[in-house]
Amino acid sequence: MSEVYGARRARLRERCNAGGSATALVTRPANVRYLAGTAPRDAVVLLGEDEDLLLCRGTPGTRPEDGRPDERLRIHRLPGPAGDPAVAAADLAVARGAESLAVEEHHLTVGRYRALRSVASRLRLTDLGGAVEQLRVVKDEEEISCLRIGAEITDQALAELLESILVGRTERHLALELERRLVDHGADSPAFATSVATGPHAGRRGHRPTDRRVEEGDFLSVCLGAAYRGYRCEIGRTFVIGTSPADWQIELYDLVFAAQRAGRQALAPGVAYRDVDRAARQVLDSAGHAEGLAPSMGHGVGLENIEDPQLAPAAMGKLDACVPVTVEPGVHLPGRGGVRIDDTLVVRPEADGGPELLTITTKELLAL
Repeated sequence: MSEVYGARRARLRERCNAGGSATALVTRPANVRYLAGTAPRDAVVLLGEDEDLLLCRGTPGTRPEDGRPDERLRIHRLPGPAGDPAVAAADLAVARGAESLAVEEHHLTVGRYRALRSVASRLRLTDLGGAVEQLRVVKDEEEISCLRIGAEITDQALAELLESILVGRTERHLALELERRLVDHGADSPAFATSVATGPHAGRRGHRPTDRRVEEGDFLSVCLGAAYRGYRCEIGRTFVIGTSPADWQIELYDLVFAAQRAGRQALAPGVAYRDVDRAARQVLDSAGHAEGLAPSMGHGVGLENIEDPQLAPAAMGKLDACVPVTVEPGVHLPGRGGVRIDDTLVVRPEADGGPELLTITTKELLAL
């Protein structure tokens, strides 16, 4: 992987040079990990003309979830817990004779920016913008492999839960059990806080589990994901508990399923982000559910659970091959419940079979 990380830093260096800065400071943790292979707390990457550095406290790579550092990257350890690695990096840039330093203004706090300015008053600070995030959008096959394994772990954890008795258990208990199963099957950690929603809570986007107990006839919606070697996938499913679904439940489920299928089928290289959103959204709009819909029908995933691209009505840009995204429409009926269906897929050209579905748990409306 050392060659991969070196190539990523080389691409970033080209962008920096094109913008007039030969030195860059990367502070956003996901971006640090993308360039260095690891991201211990507060670690930063200093991209120089001749040499790149990882500045951190302690020894990187001691926690498995932090990843292993690129062997070709020189590590500069700060003594003790005091001191800011970003400020130390700026000081080093000055000592090396740099005239300008590109920084991630969107990630720096005002206080940190002022500290950089005070230490490196002779440096011209420029904005690196979202240059690293843009490089991260298209994944290589090693990254996709990590997402694929994470999806397998997630599917396995969910499948085991569905085989257990659910009636009478609380949303909170089921969420904790799912997260334990993720780790048991090899996840670094849950990719995000697991959502379990029952009855009138079902279908709510980002619902935080409560002590409500599962009852017969409930919709049960779950959203979970595994983090594996830093890469995060996502799955959402909805089921009916203990009995055959009611007519209204079947109708609502079929509607959301049709919207999700339309969004998945729209995924292809060259398709506008907003057109994927539109494909799923118009199915729900035409059935009278325009109000209360999520601001986007999906988003990119990778080292962060939510990253570019955004599949939203006003999103600008077009899909490339090898971009992993979610497609996650849902409808919530206040006081009754609702349905969410969410998959992680990788955009592939038609010649390669079209979008690759990573999360394969059935989307049939099961009565558990």
